[in-house]
Amino acid sequence: MVHERSINLTFHGVGEPGRGLEDGEAAVWVSRERFESLLDSVAGRDDVRITFDDGNASDVEHALPALRERGLTATFFVVAGRLGERRFLDAAGVRELAAAGMVIGCHGMRHRPWRGLDDRTLDEELVEAKQVLEAIVERPVAEAACPFGAYDRRVLAGLRRSGYRHVYTSDRGTAGRHAFLQARNSVGPADEPDLLNRIAGLDGRPDRALARRAKLAVKRWR
Repeated sequence: MVHERSINLTFHGVGEPGRGLEDGEAAVWVSRERFESLLDSVAGRDDVRITFDDGNASDVEHALPALRERGLTATFFVVAGRLGERRFLDAAGVRELAAAGMVIGCHGMRHRPWRGLDDRTLDEELVEAKQVLEAIVERPVAEAACPFGAYDRRVLAGLRRSGYRHVYTSDRGTAGRHAFLQARNSVGPADEPDLLNRIAGLDGRPDRALARRAKLAVKRWR
């Protein structure tokens, strides 16, 4: 059965970081055991999509082998300006993910919020970063994820002009399978497989779903 709505899960880092974490990163960094347990809970489900943000080295070291073992695919949103930095992906790692059938998406150039940037800086984040990644994987990059979930009407218009088909946010809940905006749910170190039921519950009650959609409409049009 093909579901009309999807649950998008966002992972950031897996296993030992091997570097000092920035503010807030510890809240979205999971152990290998927790990561693999969550993967086991989604294997065989067509209503769950897996994504990774930031382009950490653990994407290749830990996430890729675990995904392959279970026959799963994922989208990896890479920060183009971090390529080759310590404990982040380099160009070879990005190519390895793409060669394994993973989707490579854009997470900007410098990992900064897109909302409020001037035109030149926003172009660097949406267009130049995209070009860097496309040169590495030698295929179009048509998926983007908003750093820190920051977007507004101007950012969304820029993403459309730049040729992105889908844009992933941090808005939580479920998402229409083919929608331009894709709400996502960040996974933390304490999350267990029942997380999927809790996410589905965000849109399960009509009153709750209506309130959430009204809030998202404000974000899109501000």
